[in-house]
Amino acid sequence: MVSIWENWRRSRQPVAKFDTIGGASSYAIELTKRTPQVSLTGQDATHGTLRIGLSWRMRSADVMSTVGHKRLNALRHPLELFKPGEVVGHTMGLVNVDFDLACLYELEDGTKGVVQPLGNLIGDFGGPPYLKLSGDDRFGSASGETIYANMDHADKFRRLLIFVYIYDGTPAFARADVLVTLITADGTHIEIGLTDPNPSARACAVALIEREKGELVARREVKYVYGFQSEIDRLYGWGLAWGRATKSSG
Repeated sequence: MVSIWENWRRSRQPVAKFDTIGGASSYAIELTKRTPQVSLTGQDATHGTLRIGLSWRMRSADVMSTVGHKRLNALRHPLELFKPGEVVGHTMGLVNVDFDLACLYELEDGTKGVVQPLGNLIGDFGGPPYLKLSGDDRFGSASGETIYANMDHADKFRRLLIFVYIYDGTPAFARADVLVTLITADGTHIEIGLTDPNPSARACAVALIEREKGELVARREVKYVYGFQSEIDRLYGWGLAWGRATKSSG
């Protein structure tokens, strides 16, 4: 069985994925610098549900460093052995950072806003903005790692900007392999890897979905910023007012 991580830098043509939802009928399209966009209209993805997922794993050197540090620390401080283990991101590796998935939206009627874990801005699937934030299905918690877009109302979307930020503010993109996947109603996977990370970045604009010549197009962005949501907002001219917020523990 080939993992999604082993397929990251393979052919840019759609390839079969046997370990993802849909089994052998699922295909992946990788958006890269050379092939940065795909037509969602052409993929027949303007109906049903578009699932936007975030997954990551720490790079092996950082995992071994973390494990080695924990062993050494346990020798110095035996009680450390009884502390809870570190968070696991989609069971892909040890992490000590909290990556969050979010989406800025602008509807055709001019309504603008954001769907994100901070401030419990989880959206609405059946009504505006036709986006709903959900927790990680594997853990059943409100970790904010999946966004569902109601593509039966795709005509209401003017533009959607998918981005990832680090909740605790510790720059860590350079220490992790981060992947955002768009899964269409028919099981096609559109993957955007957060490559060439800036070691000081705290947020990354990943993909922009907007209309071009009558079609809904998803385009790879992968632009890193040193700040957070407000800096991404300024970069794309959203014009929202930002304030402090926290994530719900429920």
